[in-house]
Amino acid sequence: MNIHEYQAKSVLAKYGVAVPRGKVADTPAEAEDIAKEFGTPVVVKAQIHAGGRGKGGGVKLAKTHDEAREYAKQIIGMNLVTHQTGPQGKKVKRVLVEQASAIKRELYLGMVIDRAVSRVVMMASTEGGMEIETVAARTPEKILKEHFDPAVGLMPYQARKLAFGLNIPPELTGKTVKFMMGLYNAFVDTDCSLAEINPLVITEGGDIIALDAKMNFDGNGLFRHKDIQGMRDFDEEDPTETEASKYDITYISLDGNIGCMVNGAGLAMAAMDMIKMSGGSPANFLDVGGGASTEQVTNAFRLILSDPKVKAILVNIFGGIMRCDVIAEGVVLAVRTLGLKVPLVVRLEGTNVEKGREILAASKLNIISASDMKDAAIKVVAAAGQAK
Repeated sequence: MNIHEYQAKSVLAKYGVAVPRGKVADTPAEAEDIAKEFGTPVVVKAQIHAGGRGKGGGVKLAKTHDEAREYAKQIIGMNLVTHQTGPQGKKVKRVLVEQASAIKRELYLGMVIDRAVSRVVMMASTEGGMEIETVAARTPEKILKEHFDPAVGLMPYQARKLAFGLNIPPELTGKTVKFMMGLYNAFVDTDCSLAEINPLVITEGGDIIALDAKMNFDGNGLFRHKDIQGMRDFDEEDPTETEASKYDITYISLDGNIGCMVNGAGLAMAAMDMIKMSGGSPANFLDVGGGASTEQVTNAFRLILSDPKVKAILVNIFGGIMRCDVIAEGVVLAVRTLGLKVPLVVRLEGTNVEKGREILAASKLNIISASDMKDAAIKVVAAAGQAK
């Protein structure tokens, strides 16, 4: 789950991470009032779940109260397009108004789970303000990393090592270590999957501040954090993906025209690769999980068909915990209930596969059977091309 910048800063502040003074405004008048309260200059920042807001015109420095109101008027309601939103952009509904900082240096600090070594890693770089992916591609030597044992956590000596690598002045090392330890505690305590401070700034006054903040959380741990769960902004999420979560279905919208219903993330990705290799393009990633019911299968079809781009559907199931006969019954029920009008290709394999195939054949429905995944991909791509 993602949250907004102002929400991330409120979480970090609880752990002693220094952040600028700021408040959220839903209207231009509120932005002006905040600027009067803080004193100018202030920074007016669009709040959407995407980076690159400044380049898209979503971050403005206001030197007067009137400018704060005018910039908020320009930003609130705009469709902000960045490299992370895609060409469709995202509508801005609120802004964060912060006291401006006298910046001396910009740095980068972030934490993620490094799955290659099954440990959390803290990363730092002198290239603050740039996308870390760009730094990694062009100057990987400028990214400093410290992995740590989950049993003992981030040790102060590791934080000092990163501070030295960033050329932090000796008199500010203590503040920097405190900042890093606070970020670490926030990351672990809240079941975070990503925390990024970009830029982390050293001010002219010698403070270490998170000028920007991004936090993502592991959805499996949200039951432990009702306060963070309450920060979820459904307006920032794909409506179909939100609907899918109600049925414990993993769904991600894509740009193609072939709907996919698969059990298991690995098999789903393999199926999408096979579709691409066969000349088609998947419209979604949809994993019904290892123990889907007939009701879940019906809801999965409903989600796929809610996308007007879908011209054909591939059902690719390997029966293990989920039996093929149960899937077949769900497919038949869904086709009859929803009045399916696009071609449907079904490939079943595994537990009770023969019984599943018998159920599909006995239904007398227009279902295209496939013998294996390659056969299924070729048939569904052909069907999508022939569909009106």
